[in-house]
Amino acid sequence: MSPYMLIILIFTLGLGTLITLSSSHWLIAWMGLELNTFAILPLMAQQHSPRAMEATIKYFIIQTTAATMLLFASVSNAWLSGQWEIQQMSHPTPLALITIALALKLGLAPMHAWFPEVLQGLNFSTGLILSTWQKLAPFSLLLQIPPTSSFLLITLGFISVLMGGWGGLNQTQLRKILGYSSIAHLGWMILIMQYAPPLTLLALTVYIVLTSSMFLTFLYNQATNINSLAISWTKTPMLTALTPLVLLSLGGLPPLTGFLPKWAILQELTKQGLTPVAALTALSALLSLYFYLRLSYATALTTPPNNLPATLPWRIIFKQPTTFLAVLITMSLSLLPLSPSVMAFFTF
Repeated sequence: MSPYMLIILIFTLGLGTLITLSSSHWLIAWMGLELNTFAILPLMAQQHSPRAMEATIKYFIIQTTAATMLLFASVSNAWLSGQWEIQQMSHPTPLALITIALALKLGLAPMHAWFPEVLQGLNFSTGLILSTWQKLAPFSLLLQIPPTSSFLLITLGFISVLMGGWGGLNQTQLRKILGYSSIAHLGWMILIMQYAPPLTLLALTVYIVLTSSMFLTFLYNQATNINSLAISWTKTPMLTALTPLVLLSLGGLPPLTGFLPKWAILQELTKQGLTPVAALTALSALLSLYFYLRLSYATALTTPPNNLPATLPWRIIFKQPTTFLAVLITMSLSLLPLSPSVMAFFTF
């Protein structure tokens, strides 16, 4: 792809997100979402492989369906109540429909099946954009709309945590595992959104840091499945040594950074009188922890049988700068001691 075209697409991608973030009118927000969708489609299809084209078409159909539902719900709300403002949604039916449309855009369970399949057809750099930047605009709308039925949000969040862990158990492809990991993390954010929006922002920020470090690690290791990850010690020894720690941070184990949002969310759910939901969510998170531990075990403790050419690469010379990855990994591993400052910043 031409560098000039790439710059235009990335600029349009950022512009669409910023339009949605700064809008208070449903039509303007919808326009920002559409700009966002159409800007990423050429990035997804740039490989020209059948798998990439299939992923692009699936993504286009899903996002078009969600955008149509959102537009229909906003028009219905304007017809019923005379309000186009995002924060003035008053009728429960359009409000529930918009919540479902945004859940479809985000890939929340039970509307999640498209996300791992689309992610599997992309390279790691485009998959990183899809898993992080593309979540910002729908999340901003979910945070702006008035609280809808608590039962709906709790159901979406809990099913996402459950299906995100359950779906990743039998996977060997790293991109699908990261897809199911994303679904599980989004479930934690949706659970707490109506009770403590700052905790949702905290969980989203930590998720972006952890997921970005994991995507870039796999990109630099040139690993696409568990077997190729298990022989990455011949390519990048230091990065391979840090990978299990980042995976355990994704799983939410102390004393790593990933423990902070889960601990705060469970504490807030307990304060709201939702102790059974908090207990079931914590138990469901063990499913995700299982496949993180499986990846950590394959990376650090096993070497599968491979032919000689598979183990020949030694100490890959990176063509990309690694400073950003080093900062992300440092944040992924060492922010828990700063949790009082981090919590104060997000609850300010």
